[in-house]
Amino acid sequence: MSTGTDPQNGTVRIHIDRKPYECAARTTGEHLYKLAGISPHRELFREAVGDNEDEPVARDGRDIQVHEGEHFYSEKEIVLIVNAQKKPWTETTISYEQVTHLAFPEPAPAGVIITYTVEYERGPRRNREGSLIVGKSVYVKNGMVFVVTETGRS
Repeated sequence: MSTGTDPQNGTVRIHIDRKPYECAARTTGEHLYKLAGISPHRELFREAVGDNEDEPVARDGRDIQVHEGEHFYSEKEIVLIVNAQKKPWTETTISYEQVTHLAFPEPAPAGVIITYTVEYERGPRRNREGSLIVGKSVYVKNGMVFVVTETGRS
């Protein structure tokens, strides 16, 4: 990593997960993931200004424009509201199994299978509200609300 930006050659200083990096002002999401060593199960976000939603950065070869001093992050602890309880979360998605465990952390009694209904609201643009079913996941954002109810035992 060099020690400064060079506007004539189109390099800018950006921050990813609070660490400074220098890269071309015109780069790719794939390059940003590689530059900061973002693991495959993480997603990179460009911080938005004000009350706007942070923008996910695709892990591909499409061109993106970055600007001097811009900030990106791959992990950010957020708070989910699960059955009216605040739950810290650091992943970009949550599965049916994970949210039901947050709501009901105690395992079912031996030989008992419990089914749940999971409804959510206040989600990010790609999944603002809906139902979550077994084996599926949804993207999350800070303040997203989940209501998990037991619907059956066998």
